[in-house]
Amino acid sequence: MTQNLTWLDDVTFDEKGLIPAIAQDADDGAILMVAWMNADALRETVATRRAVYWSRSRERLWRKGEESGHVQTVEEVRLDCDGDVILLKVRQQGGIACHTGRRSCFFRRLDTVAQPASWQTVDPVLKDPERIYR
Repeated sequence: MTQNLTWLDDVTFDEKGLIPAIAQDADDGAILMVAWMNADALRETVATRRAVYWSRSRERLWRKGEESGHVQTVEEVRLDCDGDVILLKVRQQGGIACHTGRRSCFFRRLDTVAQPASWQTVDPVLKDPERIYR
């Protein structure tokens, strides 16, 4: 039985069949991470309400939290005006989205007061990655 997926026709994947996906905290709006999705990842995410991405390094589907337990439950899926970026509003289990053990992958801020300008780590490690990934 073929399911009618006309909503997927509005999504513009790149030449590699991928689309960037932004994971945003559903409660406070913080950007937690950016990853990639292919059509299979997007379909599974919509069907299960659990974030599934495409791992470019492993070349396979990556179900967020499959190793760490830090699953993202998807509250809402949005598509940008050009149809080429996905926004997932998520609830992040364990409060850690980044493989470095931080809440967000965006933990460095550019300090332009310092000369030369440099990246400063501004968010703490919540859990040692050695204890997250075996």
